Amino acid sequence: MAGYLTTHVLDTARGCPAQGLRIALYAIEGDERRLLAETVTNDDGRTDTPILPHDRFATGTYELVFHAGDYLRASDQANETPLFLDVVPIRFGMADAHAHYHVPLLLSPYGYSTYRGS
Repeated sequence: MAGYLTTHVLDTARGCPAQGLRIALYAIEGDERRLLAETVTNDDGRTDTPILPHDRFATGTYELVFHAGDYLRASDQANETPLFLDVVPIRFGMADAHAHYHVPLLLSPYGYSTYRGS
């Protein structure tokens, strides 16, 4: 079976999933960045389907772009201009053509972290 990519966003400041956060996925090829998918998180802070499903999966370098500023403004957590965190890009590599890659984002108005999940 081919690999796939999922993501999950948790709002650590409020202690809940980040619902309604827009995410874009890009393939990185040299200096080029090609948009592959755009989606919005559901009420569990996840996407309804894998952001990169089995039938489109390929190894390589990718970038998830989390539009955190829009979410933080909508949830009344950010009212300064400019925002400290607005767009959060996470660039990562996927080398195993059969693996499930999970790249979550733990988000607050003044910090974030990520890791390779399961």
